[in-house]
Amino acid sequence: MIWAIIIGMSIVTIVPRIIPVFLVDKASYPSWINRWLDAIPYAALGALIFPGIMTVIPDQPVIGLIGGIIAIVIAFFEVNVIFAVIGAIITVYLLTM
Repeated sequence: MIWAIIIGMSIVTIVPRIIPVFLVDKASYPSWINRWLDAIPYAALGALIFPGIMTVIPDQPVIGLIGGIIAIVIAFFEVNVIFAVIGAIITVYLLTM
């Protein structure tokens, strides 16, 4: 009975996640909706990262902000994201010495 419950719950969880994948590919949206949908990953990433930036050093949020700004500047030049992360880490490290 437990296996039936687990399998049933997994099906109920997977079906609503798989169906949109097939439906979204076949639908066409106006250009303003496509632009809005394209901005969602960046907005979500910013919302996930920004609290971490502010709490790098809880007493000095400016250090995290400076590290974030350095990462933005490096990313502006379209270099690999690894270099942006490394640049931010080095900046925060140097500011905390």
